[in-house]
Amino acid sequence: MSILSRRAFLAAPALLGAATLEQIPLGVTTDEIDDDLAVAAKFLRESGLRYAEVRQIWGKYNTEFPVEKIREAKTILDRERVQVSVLGTAFFRGAIPADNAALDSQWSLLDAAMERAEVFGANTLRTFAFTYPKGQTSGSPAEYERIGELLREAGKRAKARGFKLGIENLGGSYVSTGAEAGRLLKTVKEDAIGLTWDPNNAGAVGERPFPDGYRQIDPARIFHVHLRDFRKKADGSRWEWCAVGEGEMDNLGQLRALRKDGYKGSFTLETHYRHPDGKAAATRTSLKALLKIIEAV
Repeated sequence: MSILSRRAFLAAPALLGAATLEQIPLGVTTDEIDDDLAVAAKFLRESGLRYAEVRQIWGKYNTEFPVEKIREAKTILDRERVQVSVLGTAFFRGAIPADNAALDSQWSLLDAAMERAEVFGANTLRTFAFTYPKGQTSGSPAEYERIGELLREAGKRAKARGFKLGIENLGGSYVSTGAEAGRLLKTVKEDAIGLTWDPNNAGAVGERPFPDGYRQIDPARIFHVHLRDFRKKADGSRWEWCAVGEGEMDNLGQLRALRKDGYKGSFTLETHYRHPDGKAAATRTSLKALLKIIEAV
């Protein structure tokens, strides 16, 4: 797939029509464009996109920076007229806390993330539902019960400050598929707890994410959606990330279903795949294909 020229990029929003991108508010994870936030923000503005998911900036997680540095980041985004749609965090990405000290560390991380999200003007945090210990591939009833307890408490803390927590389904996590996400959300009913639906992560662990995995999820509990593409390697041994349109993910069908089901949240192109010319080229290639898909929705 050829790299989209700057002229074609700037023309893309006009070809699509403003209403389409308003109905499907699309952003990109900034550090998958460039670690330098100023470079990433300029890329977004020149691409006709108004949203960003902020995860790492200048090589570190946003929660590792003092608030003063986050205010600087907000000024950079404002200059390019880019809004943060969701703040990427590592909250509950790791082992289920074994003691109070480990749990307190996670509550401190949540507080730091909410403080930074306030600066950015975002009300949704990308979070997780813990990852398996090494060598473990499934969770016990007792583990899921404990996860539910902790998520309910997290939901109460987030709601008290006006935030929503979108759990990302992730390979190696207790919630890696649409089916697992659906089961968990049936037991965790706090309205501040929902899903960052990543169909490609589900596909990479063997689920057919759309329509099978998606059918297991209440669309009203989806707060945010990640988009990209995946495929099995040529030898069939395992999966790999690839440019949008070159893999197995039915992005068109997924987008159409979300719109039909009344989804009003935001989307992030989380590119992941490697391009010989670097991260920006990888994002540019996938974005070109994704805009064409959006045009057809």
